[in-house]
Amino acid sequence: MAVIKAKKSTLSSNKTEARIWFYSLLLTLQYGAQPLISKRFIRREVIVTSSVLTCEIAKVICALFFMAKAGTLKKLYNEWTLVGALTASGFPAAIYALQNSLLQISYKNLDSLTFSMLNQTKIIFTALFTYFIMRQKQSIQQIGALFLLIIAAVLLSIGEGSKKGSSSGNTDQILFYGIVPVLVASVLSGLASALCQWASQVKKHSSYLMTVEMSIAGSLCLLLSTSKSPDGEAIRQHGFFYGWTPLTLIPVISNALGGILVGLVTSHAGGVRKGFVIVSALVVTALLQFIFEGKPPSLYCLVALPLVLCSISMYQKYPYQVKKKES
Repeated sequence: MAVIKAKKSTLSSNKTEARIWFYSLLLTLQYGAQPLISKRFIRREVIVTSSVLTCEIAKVICALFFMAKAGTLKKLYNEWTLVGALTASGFPAAIYALQNSLLQISYKNLDSLTFSMLNQTKIIFTALFTYFIMRQKQSIQQIGALFLLIIAAVLLSIGEGSKKGSSSGNTDQILFYGIVPVLVASVLSGLASALCQWASQVKKHSSYLMTVEMSIAGSLCLLLSTSKSPDGEAIRQHGFFYGWTPLTLIPVISNALGGILVGLVTSHAGGVRKGFVIVSALVVTALLQFIFEGKPPSLYCLVALPLVLCSISMYQKYPYQVKKKES
């Protein structure tokens, strides 16, 4: 009897591990390819708010479908409360909505590899906000990894400005519409990640439920902002789907599925596996950019890339250990 139980436990563990690897592989491909897909299929005329709102709607549809398929939709509906949803997901959702808009702007003004690498600075801000909100400390190795990542971000900023800044106008556009938006988005991502970690540990929300709540809340915030924002004026003047083509749905749906996968990888495997996914995605981005754009990385990118890889690996490999008191 004990042998049978042990075999069942082993089979269950193997299935879970296989599922984790499957989710991780999908997220690696999505995360690495997203910058290229967005640049290729989203025209510059597309209104940012329209693509972000459509992505949030797609997330809700996908999450509800997966919950219904898993048979948890009715249970979660019965246990759901408005106050709980606003407490756990409302504020992070508003932050993520703004972050997504900034990322959409940055996609169009940075090359794919530089965007992906600068986007990794969100780990720094995640660590900072996690410490302030959750009192989660960092090891010496992790602090060193954060400094490596800062150096890499500075190198990338210098490299991007010198590479494309043949005129002052181009340099300003790269800085203010490429580098600055992705760095601000990283700060917001760090804050939202820490808040989500607090919500998941205290409220015990499922990843699908968090996705639905945050997408709805974020969409409502964006809709309210359109009353006075330039995007809102552009939507009223040209229409919601101005500049869209059928191919625009490809990056929008891809981004929505990526949001679902982030929650699944984090909930099933934790931050360590997600860190390896991020590292792998950088390699995927570099490879795809070289294959489809014929553009080898700049010297600054080549110097910064190993720094980013080492810093993320160090951060994930050497977590803070609580020292045991001697009796």
